[in-house]
Amino acid sequence: MTTQTVRGRRRATGPAPEPRPVLEPMADRPRDPHRDERRRRRGPFRQVTDFAAASGVGQKAGIALAAAGLILTVTVPVTSPVMANTGASGALSAAVQPDVTAAAAAKVDFSRTAIATKGDPDGKLKQLLSAQSVGSITRAASKGTLGPPLDQMITASPFGYRVSPITGVVGEFHRGQDFVAQCGTQVHAAASGTVTFNGWHPYGGGNRVVIDHGNGLETTYNHLSSSLVTVGQKVSRGDVIALSGTTGASTGCHLHFEVMVNGNVVDPLGWL
Repeated sequence: MTTQTVRGRRRATGPAPEPRPVLEPMADRPRDPHRDERRRRRGPFRQVTDFAAASGVGQKAGIALAAAGLILTVTVPVTSPVMANTGASGALSAAVQPDVTAAAAAKVDFSRTAIATKGDPDGKLKQLLSAQSVGSITRAASKGTLGPPLDQMITASPFGYRVSPITGVVGEFHRGQDFVAQCGTQVHAAASGTVTFNGWHPYGGGNRVVIDHGNGLETTYNHLSSSLVTVGQKVSRGDVIALSGTTGASTGCHLHFEVMVNGNVVDPLGWL
């Protein structure tokens, strides 16, 4: 039976439908019967990762994984020698490492053996002088073949033309290199050689020492307060031969150092 509404729609006036029954949730839902089987069948990569996780951290083993026609090499840490074979799914192997044992009271020394190297500048200088005429040695070849005459090398006045600090004359030729040195500072031989002069220099050098290094190479040390060597004495590189001063044509304590090649002065910085 139906009735007509105001808007012309029809509405059923029969008995109300019965409500749908409420289904109780099942305690045990049906599961995929193959689920557990799939879990038991682990792939090669899963086997590798499970093995790596279970084995801990320690020795290193190489793992070759063959799957899907590709070979994957993986390195994982292990704690004990392992030899395993996964058949067709892959290969798992680790190199056996020897056991290392030591007494409980054994002392382990981690110190390193000291290694020291020392050049032979005198040998290099002798080889340089004997290989060619000293006058033809280039600056690049001679650089560093002479040792420093002072422990601290601070330039006070360079080699070459300058304004004379005594007369004020412009264009005076400075025959050596002046280095800062308080009076009484130790002066060292620049290389091995023989002392050929020890005394007063009449041309402004004051107390002067000259060392012959052979093949036309000489070094001179000037304005000294005192000398510690004698003529004819053999000296070695670095030996203390004198003490610095301000004797001769000098305006203050310093060392005037010269390098002579075949009797002609050259820039000492080309050899130091």
